[in-house]
Parts: sequence; C-alpha cells; structure tokens
Amino acid sequence: MKRILLNVFMIAITVSVYSCRETTQEKTEEAVEAMGEDIENAAEEAGDAIQEGADELNDEIQGNDDLMDDDA
Repeated sequence: MKRILLNVFMIAITVSVYSCRETTQEKTEEAVEAMGEDIENAAEEAGDAIQEGADELNDEIQGNDDLMDDDA
C-alpha cells in the first residue's frame, strides 16, 4: 500500500512540476513578445523624431522656415 501511495505521489509531483514549467514558459514567451513590440514602437517613434528633426534642419538650411514655428 505504501508503495502504491508513494508512486501516485511521485506521479502527482512530476505532473505538477511539468505543468508549472509550461506555464512559466508561456509567460516568458508572452513577455518577450511584449518587449519586442515595445522596442519596435520605440524605434518607430525615434525614427519619426529623427525624420522631423532632419526636416526642420533642412528647412533652416534652405531658409524655408516660417515664423510660426518659432517660440518667440
């Protein structure tokens, strides 16, 4: 009887450990995907800001800046 109970107990522990590992792996994958999306969004925003700065610099160089953009 002890042997059967011990085997059932070991199987239960093995299943529970395996289940937790899958859950942790899924959560890790979701976190990595979310970080990838955040990095992509930040890169797009940085690219937009760089483009805007380059456009403003180009306008300044060509003398096409208008007085409306000045903070005077």
